[in-house]
Amino acid sequence: MIHISTSFALLVVAIIILVCIAGSRLSGRLGVPTLFIFIMLGMLFGSDGIFKIPFGNFALAEQVCSVALIFIMFYGGFGTRWSEAKPVAGRSILLSSVGVVLTALLTGLFCHLVLKMALMEGMLLGAVLGSTDAASVFSILRSRKLNLKYGTASMLELESGSNDPFAYMMTVILLSAMTGSVSGGSAVLLLIRQLAFGLLTGAAIAFLVTWLLKRYAFYGEGFDTIFVFAAAIISYALASQIGGNGYLSVYLTGIILGNQELKNQKALVGFFDAFTGMMQMLLFFLLGLLAFPSQMPSIVLPSIAIALFLTFVARPAAVGLLLAPSKPPIGQYLVISWAGLRGAASIVFAIMATLSEGYMKYDIFHIVFCVVLFSIIFQGSLLPKVAEKCDMIDNSTDVMRTFSDYTGDMQIQFVQLPIGDNHPWKNRKICEIEMLPGMLITVIRRGAQTIVPKGQTVIQEGDTVVLGAEGFTDSQGILLKEILMTPDHRWCGKKIAEARFYKNTIIVMIKRGSQIIIPDGGTQILEGDRVVVYSQKLPQVEGRVKHEIGPAVSAAVHK
Repeated sequence: MIHISTSFALLVVAIIILVCIAGSRLSGRLGVPTLFIFIMLGMLFGSDGIFKIPFGNFALAEQVCSVALIFIMFYGGFGTRWSEAKPVAGRSILLSSVGVVLTALLTGLFCHLVLKMALMEGMLLGAVLGSTDAASVFSILRSRKLNLKYGTASMLELESGSNDPFAYMMTVILLSAMTGSVSGGSAVLLLIRQLAFGLLTGAAIAFLVTWLLKRYAFYGEGFDTIFVFAAAIISYALASQIGGNGYLSVYLTGIILGNQELKNQKALVGFFDAFTGMMQMLLFFLLGLLAFPSQMPSIVLPSIAIALFLTFVARPAAVGLLLAPSKPPIGQYLVISWAGLRGAASIVFAIMATLSEGYMKYDIFHIVFCVVLFSIIFQGSLLPKVAEKCDMIDNSTDVMRTFSDYTGDMQIQFVQLPIGDNHPWKNRKICEIEMLPGMLITVIRRGAQTIVPKGQTVIQEGDTVVLGAEGFTDSQGILLKEILMTPDHRWCGKKIAEARFYKNTIIVMIKRGSQIIIPDGGTQILEGDRVVVYSQKLPQVEGRVKHEIGPAVSAAVHK
């Protein structure tokens, strides 16, 4: 029998979750990021709020938030589509590593020289605030369907997902230095060990899990999801135990697994999407619960000064210095600079600093908390407007395609047919056209006009006819994959009849800018094309099918 206090606690937790869900809907109407609503709800329920739930246990909060960050980091990697991120990976990793260091150094010097903090305390505050927040960036890009030109969305996703480990390493090294437990030489060794063991552990766990998932069937449904769940925990814990960076390890594990062709991929996506959403609710609500608004008036002015310096000086300076060699368009530079949102990781690192034995004269937790609130509500809310003003919004594609966990949820699929001069439907009424069973003309685009068709509607030259049919859902044995053509790809620059493909593979579509091409054998594949490939999934056998054929089956079919 459950004790009454336990049942009451569970009731409160359930109510809080429901309120957070309701708040997420409200955030869309108010135009503010969802995560800001979670923090405000936490403050509302906290000691200084209306419901006055007493909570000031920083040690417990640090443990719970660290666990939540494991899954947020893992799913951040798992949801990154590498084919989209690869062209901008170099710049993203530069921003997530050297960019974090530069931002932290500039912010630390500002705190020391302008706000008169001790040098080490200022540098620690800079390190804690050095990284951009993956949860905030992902939330805004997804909720606003905000796709950006020049691969900027992928750049921001990869940068924000991979920079927390570097901020964490700087925070750990500075805290160790402030307690006297590390010197200059040992700090370098600590940094190398964190990076090396983190990368090696993450890659090893990912490839081992992939190998097992592809070769062994679990006894019951859902066990593969539980297996991946456990693998994420092991990736973090094992790396941490041997002196590596657990966050870097779990993020790399997520990237590698998320870009593999795994069984039950849709089930994995559904579970981790929901579970990570729960972790974000928990983390941001708990951080809000831990805050004491009554203590903020004394630190609100320096917090605003730090937030403004980060937004308008430190982040733009770091971005400008690192991206200058690639000469980005001014609009891209401005959007990347503005998108340096601070978030949960910074507050968690601030809790670590609060619990450290190193002396801190300032209330670092509430300073960072205020900076994060400013960043989320000010930068996050205005990010879509900034992107629009900088002419950086790309309406020709969907930002969700930059995430590997993107799956269409509509059972109706649509295709478009341009009606040219020789098209057999030209000047015919819809009722006169013999359609395939199960297919329907849903929309006719005529210039800027959209026509809902009826039986007597006449199709004219220049129309674009949109056909609808039930989507194919039984994907057993079928694989569709989108490939971005880079200059070094073996198909780039060749005609389809000349290219070499894997057995049982054909190219079904090429997207070239805003143009959709249904190819034939003479179609040339160009750099920048997005090639949609159909292939047949073969039963798992020992080893991997390596032989190719040429001229390919694809070319024969296209001819």
